[in-house]
Amino acid sequence: MPGFEVIGNLEKKYLNEIFTKSGGVLFRHGFEKLRKNIFRVKKFEKGFGKHFNSKYSHSTTSGTAALRIALASLGIGKGDEVITQCFTFVATVEAIIESGATPVCTEIDKSLNMCPKDLIKKINSKTKAIIVVHMLGVAADLEKIKKICNKKNIFIIEDTAWGIGAKIRKNYLGTIGDVGTFSFDHAKTLTTGEGGMIVYKRKKMYNKGLAWHDHGHENNPKFPRYEDTRKSSGFNFRMSELQAAVGLAQLKKFNKIFKTHQKNKKKISNVLKKIDYLEFREKPKNSTDASEALVIIFKNSKLAKFYSKKLKMNGINTKILPEALTWHFAKYWSHMRELKKRQKLTFNTSHNILKRCVSLPIMYKMEKQIPIKIYKILSSKMK
Repeated sequence: MPGFEVIGNLEKKYLNEIFTKSGGVLFRHGFEKLRKNIFRVKKFEKGFGKHFNSKYSHSTTSGTAALRIALASLGIGKGDEVITQCFTFVATVEAIIESGATPVCTEIDKSLNMCPKDLIKKINSKTKAIIVVHMLGVAADLEKIKKICNKKNIFIIEDTAWGIGAKIRKNYLGTIGDVGTFSFDHAKTLTTGEGGMIVYKRKKMYNKGLAWHDHGHENNPKFPRYEDTRKSSGFNFRMSELQAAVGLAQLKKFNKIFKTHQKNKKKISNVLKKIDYLEFREKPKNSTDASEALVIIFKNSKLAKFYSKKLKMNGINTKILPEALTWHFAKYWSHMRELKKRQKLTFNTSHNILKRCVSLPIMYKMEKQIPIKIYKILSSKMK
């Protein structure tokens, strides 16, 4: 979990340099002389792309904005349907609604991600794209999902808000589909406070998304910005130099953060393997996860409720499951008329899984006694 645990002197130094070296220019474009030609947003985008093997990437104001821009880059709009999964943050469906398209949700399987079998059932002639979400750091079964989408000529957007750094085989999550989106909010592994990134497979999509997030500006080098060319309207989702400065510092720390999270998750999972009434979520073959959280699945919801309460009583926090489920499960989103209009919000298969789950956040600064403490709590008999 969070990059906020390691915010410190390097982030402060990079922020101060905006004022000591770049004339206090906070805008990502222009003011070349005043900023001494230092462009931090561009540097962050380039560094992110190099780190995660993406040729085409650009930043934005949030992970939610990244999803909206991704849909725009694919030409998704009114009359189209976009499929995502019922277990995700509300932002995934909100982005679809904001694009003018109709959202449709699939059930999840024991990976807690999109169920490929249910995806097939939900596809129709109006389906133009799917947004597959790598929830809480574990990859969705993209190899199966890609085969389905390739046959139907459907775009794949990867919502990688929780999956940064994880892989399927040698490919980073977010770079496998047509477009990948990332979130840098304050609870993410890499944080800029708020912010996000989009990576693209094709240059044409990248150019369209880049312009759309900047009022349609094509940033044509033949013209000054005030006479810039444009081919479509857009919106303003530009990242600031402040966010990028923090992002550059966090990117330098990312490998250490990621490896530490993996070690800490393994320490907890190794002791919990001894408890016979627990199981872990499934994950695709040949995948590594981002170690955002350790989800444990109990045999029934009664056990899950009892032990989640007991964890909290003993100072061990949980993450999303169970306390924030209503914000992350479409069964509860009757306020979204566009979603409710298209399908009944039952999701019985998914609910039967989720109500038995407890999610433990993986922290960078984990105290040594935490794995044993969790084991003692979860192995104690239910009264």
